[in-house]
Amino acid sequence: FPVENVDRERVFIETILPIILDNFPGLRVVLEHITTKHAVNFVKEAPDTIGATVTPQHMLLNRNALLVGGIKPHFYCLPILKREEHRSAIVEVVTTGDSHFFLGTDSAPHPRGAKESACGCAGIYSSPVAMPIYAQIFEEAGRLDQFEKFASINGAKFYGLPRNARTVTLVKEDWEVPATYRFGDDVVVPICAGATLPWKLVQ
Repeated sequence: FPVENVDRERVFIETILPIILDNFPGLRVVLEHITTKHAVNFVKEAPDTIGATVTPQHMLLNRNALLVGGIKPHFYCLPILKREEHRSAIVEVVTTGDSHFFLGTDSAPHPRGAKESACGCAGIYSSPVAMPIYAQIFEEAGRLDQFEKFASINGAKFYGLPRNARTVTLVKEDWEVPATYRFGDDVVVPICAGATLPWKLVQ
């Protein structure tokens, strides 16, 4: 049956997912790139066989960022940005370090011309800034001590994999995100282009 784009996640969780889980009770399921409080509530109450990934954009932005003052094509992604009540619910649960939730950037680079067009591509390029954005959000929530669980531990635990022995280093240092990055013969515009971020990835 027809479902509006903004309601697809909620409808799937309320109608389709329970049927799947009833028929396959031991199935391990990851809800990729959740965007709603409905997903938050479902996953946090679910058994350890259910997990969810979260993108930087869905923790940082709500739909006003996309629509207010003119459409911002570089904030257009799928799943689409939702209301503030959904963004804040995601931040609240993720920053607790709850083991059901782990990092998934969904970074999707498209040439600038493919975004700035009459029918632009969905996708946000976040790779160069994802870790600094996540760190900023955890710090603003007063839960920076939980960041490693989300970024490095919870996902490995869910999949039964050893933790990665390698590390990355972030420093508390203001830096300006470049307006663009080279992308073949074109350029790609990252999330937070031109903005100053308080955390910097140095290694």
